[in-house]
Amino acid sequence: VQLQASGGGLVQTGGSLRLSCRASGRTISSYTMGWFRQSLGKEREFVGAIRTSASSTNYADSVKGRFTISRDDARNTVYLQMTSLKPEDTAVYSCAAGLWRYGSSWNTFFEYENYDGWGQGTQVTVSS
Repeated sequence: VQLQASGGGLVQTGGSLRLSCRASGRTISSYTMGWFRQSLGKEREFVGAIRTSASSTNYADSVKGRFTISRDDARNTVYLQMTSLKPEDTAVYSCAAGLWRYGSSWNTFFEYENYDGWGQGTQVTVSS
């Protein structure tokens, strides 16, 4: 599955952005979809993920209550709604698709390497 994130840009502290991750090649309906981010000089970190049929979501503590992940399988697209943005949210955001296999748990999907497909990121810059 090929993924492409879009929707990034420059926003002021306290502002909002909605990122999109559009898939091609395969339908995402069978995939758990995750969002990750990487800031300059830092390791990539888990932002959040959504299971198939939007049955459940999981978020990093740093974004909980501010970010919301949703999915539209008919459009083969996953969204990351970001509100109350802070300068520390500045990063390249990317999405990933993973299959929830036998033995998987949420811990599986906290790790970027455990996904089955990854996409190009989009830059989000939050000015102070």
